[in-house]
Amino acid sequence: MDAFTELCVELLSPLGPVRTRAMFGGRGVYLDGLFMALIDDGQLFLKADDATRERFVAAGCTPFTYPTKDGERMVMSYYRPPEEALESPPLMLPWARLALEAALRAANAKKPAAARKRPAARKRSAADQAAAKKPATKKTAAGRG
Repeated sequence: MDAFTELCVELLSPLGPVRTRAMFGGRGVYLDGLFMALIDDGQLFLKADDATRERFVAAGCTPFTYPTKDGERMVMSYYRPPEEALESPPLMLPWARLALEAALRAANAKKPAAARKRPAARKRSAADQAAAKKPATKKTAAGRG
C-alpha cells in the first residue's frame, strides 16, 4: 500500500474498519463493506448523492471525472474533500460521515437478494405428497392380468 493510501485509511478509520482494493487503476475504499470512496492518481474522492452533493459543491470540492472513448469527461458522484480535511482525522470526520451516509443510502436502495423475484415454487397437492411417501413398486409380467 502506498503512503497516500495509508494516509486515507488513517483519516477514515475513526468511522470503523477501512479496507482498500485495487480497481480500474485506482483503489476502492470500503468501510464496513460499503464502497464509500475511491483513490485515483494520488487523490481521495468521497461518495456523494443527492442529499450530500451540495455540501461538497458549496465547499468548492471537485468531482471525480474520467475520459470516455469519445473524448468527453464523465462526472461521477465522488468528490475531493476540502484540502484541510486531509490534515487530520478530526477534520476529515464530517466529510467521511457524509460519504458513509451516501454509501448506506445506496446500499439500502438496492433490493436485497431475498427480495428479488424467483419463480414461485409449485405447491404439491395432498395426493402428490401422499404418493411421494409410498414406496415404489415393480409390476412383474406374472402379476399382470
